[in-house]
Amino acid sequence: MAKAIHSMIRVFDEDRSVDFYRQAFGLDVADRLDFETFTLVYLRNAEADFEVELTINKDRTEPYALGDGYGHIAFCVGDLDAEHARFEEAGFNPRKIVEFNRDGALLARFFFVEDPDGYKIEVLQRHGRYQ
Repeated sequence: MAKAIHSMIRVFDEDRSVDFYRQAFGLDVADRLDFETFTLVYLRNAEADFEVELTINKDRTEPYALGDGYGHIAFCVGDLDAEHARFEEAGFNPRKIVEFNRDGALLARFFFVEDPDGYKIEVLQRHGRYQ
């Protein structure tokens, strides 16, 4: 059986990205591998062993164009309203909370936020299949 272990994104400013993911999601640096032309930074927290891998290309002089193929990564939280307020207070500019219903029942409550490079991140209330 396969197990998802990380998702990689290319970022322009390592410090700014690490700081965002630490403040927003409690992810800390689990490992940092420095190579001649790039650096890999693995972020995780105690909630799960899935990691966000940041790739920093050392010769990059401009932010990345994200294109139209990337969707988002998602995190679930115990108290969506409290997290939304915390994100607002931190200046992360979260979008409004949305309720998504299907067949008259709540499927999901969530909001989106963007990291410093513009990657979209969905923050979901723990509920139903989103645990």
